[in-house]
Amino acid sequence: MSNTAEDSCGGSTTQDSKTITDKAACTENLTETDAFIRSSLALDPAEEYKMNNKRRGLALIFNQEHFFWQLGLSIRHGTNADRYNLEKRLKDLDFEVKAYDNYKLNEVIEKISEAAQDNHSDADCFLLVFLSHGEDDCVYAYDAKISIQDITSLFKGDKCRSLVGKPKIFILQACRGDKHDEPVTPCDAVDSEIKTNEVVVDASTIHTLPAGADFIMCYSVAEGYYSHRETINGSWYIQDLCELLRKYGDSLEFTELLTLINRKVSMRSVGNCNVRSAIGKKQVPCFASMLTKKLYFRPKQ
Repeated sequence: MSNTAEDSCGGSTTQDSKTITDKAACTENLTETDAFIRSSLALDPAEEYKMNNKRRGLALIFNQEHFFWQLGLSIRHGTNADRYNLEKRLKDLDFEVKAYDNYKLNEVIEKISEAAQDNHSDADCFLLVFLSHGEDDCVYAYDAKISIQDITSLFKGDKCRSLVGKPKIFILQACRGDKHDEPVTPCDAVDSEIKTNEVVVDASTIHTLPAGADFIMCYSVAEGYYSHRETINGSWYIQDLCELLRKYGDSLEFTELLTLINRKVSMRSVGNCNVRSAIGKKQVPCFASMLTKKLYFRPKQ
């Protein structure tokens, strides 16, 4: 390469191991390619997941209210209301719902493994809900904790072939830290008039996200914060999730629905609570989407 070319450009630009030295090339914004890309590939932004299979799919609900005493975890009052509401809403969307209460670790693993080994060829998707306490990247069964990654990894494409290219939805109701979200403007506590329906917090932290396409992780709260649960009506997140599934579950795109849930939960404030420092505090859910298409749960024909 000549010194003249290098000086005029302030350096050299390479493409496919070939040095460009003419002055005209130095004025262009060049892009180097590391691999062959099909120029004919067209993406349709409106493309949807195929949801006209024979079955909507299996929905598992693991509902943990009680725990082995040596774990030192509190009873999760109100969680049965969450389970009941979820069962109804998911059945309305044509899911085959199976709910399990207070299962031990080996029982949880057995049921999840069975689901991962099932043939989902005639199903639209798969859904799993965990209502529990948690810690780090785990949630608790009755007698021990289980890694979120261990759960989701069973449904990756190399482990569960019949769900390849299909939505895999995981809904996690638990805290993700030990902070309360502060209100930015004064607002009335929504539960102050219901003195017997106390707000409590679920102890946990959940960090792990699964790798791979077509997963969506739905968290009751943003990372680092408490998740709130009413001792009679159930958790804020599941209450609002179920209400909006009832109204829009068969018409609104799923990630748009989750965004609407974020807004609705964020409008709540802690009223009557067993943790006095939590009074007036807020909560906002979040979701991490690895979906590759739009997801609708339109009614089955």
